[in-house]
Amino acid sequence: MKILITDDDPLILDSLAELLELEGFSPIKANNGQEAIHLWKNQKPDLVCLDIMMPVMDGYQVCKTIRKTDPHTPILFLSAKNQELDVIAGLDLGADDFIRKPFSAHEVLARIRSALRRAKPQHSHETLILKNLTIFPEQLRAERNNVSIDLTPREVNILSLLHEMANAPVSRDTLLDRCWGVNYFPDSRTLDQHISILRKKIQTKPHDPEIITTVRSIGYTFRT
Repeated sequence: MKILITDDDPLILDSLAELLELEGFSPIKANNGQEAIHLWKNQKPDLVCLDIMMPVMDGYQVCKTIRKTDPHTPILFLSAKNQELDVIAGLDLGADDFIRKPFSAHEVLARIRSALRRAKPQHSHETLILKNLTIFPEQLRAERNNVSIDLTPREVNILSLLHEMANAPVSRDTLLDRCWGVNYFPDSRTLDQHISILRKKIQTKPHDPEIITTVRSIGYTFRT
């Protein structure tokens, strides 16, 4: 599988490429955002890894450009720019994960494998009804009052799991295992940030959610 990696630090770029090659992936290297866009269009990678601070075009711009026409390819940010606002900005643009530098080889490989496994929703092709929201898993979108809402594969997985376990509290560990993968390094902040962004997309009142309800000290639930 082809992995596009973009970083203006040649040492990081070469190290990541070597690591991916050892694991059987085919790395595609880009030194800046503009080159990343060119390679994404021509090479059609299975996954994209982006640094944020890069010359010509930063990682946020690259992510935004890709998501305009490609809602499916997993995008991971690998960045030292890792304040909460930076993470939220990346996820809000459609990234699937945010890996903070410095990271271990085991962590980045686990996150890449997890993102690839979940690049497509693993649930039923049937539509899901969550109160006044209809989810179309295969189309990666929801609909309310004839208004379409774009969703990422992970957001579809989260909603599908909550629908599957309706009226029961779903723990953070279960959500991370089922929607990120058992090899994912648990980070409740990452989950909570995804939930916050998802609520803003699908809830009419994100601060008074009716679809994704917080279960204190446990996780979340969908109450019918």
